[in-house]
Amino acid sequence: MGLAATIALTWMSPALFHGAWRLALVQGVAAALWSKLFRQRYWWMPIHLLFMPMAIAMLILHVPSWCYLLIALLLALVFWGTVKGDVPLFLSSAAVADAVAAIVERENANKFADLGAGIGSVAVPLAAECRSIAIDAWECAPLPWLVTAWRCRKLPNMAAKRASLWDCNLVCYEVVFAFLSPAVMAELGEKVRHKMRPGSLFISSSFPIPDWEPESIVEVKDRRNTKLFCYRV
Repeated sequence: MGLAATIALTWMSPALFHGAWRLALVQGVAAALWSKLFRQRYWWMPIHLLFMPMAIAMLILHVPSWCYLLIALLLALVFWGTVKGDVPLFLSSAAVADAVAAIVERENANKFADLGAGIGSVAVPLAAECRSIAIDAWECAPLPWLVTAWRCRKLPNMAAKRASLWDCNLVCYEVVFAFLSPAVMAELGEKVRHKMRPGSLFISSSFPIPDWEPESIVEVKDRRNTKLFCYRV
């Protein structure tokens, strides 16, 4: 859409769009505005705005072709869940980790699971604070899993599981935490309802489960004003 709008403006007034950089900037602005118009998530605006100028910059700098392959491989290692159609990497704040630890202690839980644990931003602090709780961090993306495994190497009560969250057997956990994506919450809600034990607790950061009233909502005072939706099975 942005490129089509730029081509139309260039045809209507070619004097205003002389030069590749000016054309790239106009295309980026137009694409960003279209992104806003179609109500895409806020992070798409800078992506649309900078894509064409960055492409031109890479051509001018004569970046070796292997650099693009290396960047693609690194992105695949970090965002493996997105590549396979699951969810992107979201990082939880320290305040969220503290709030989850408080909930787990109130539940008097013995076993805890973090689904899509990323780099262990919740699981690792929880394992360090609550040494009596067995914690499994489930992460399928290779690089975040490796970071989590390294961070928990001295925590005997925590294990980093290199597997998809969909392969996790939820029946053995009293509390399960996830910070995923709205796209999977309906399916995950069904899994939680049918696979977790009655009386256990599921905590979803930021994204509620459709058609399921949470038992409570914990508001965390962090930069995102995160909400923890707590569901009693």
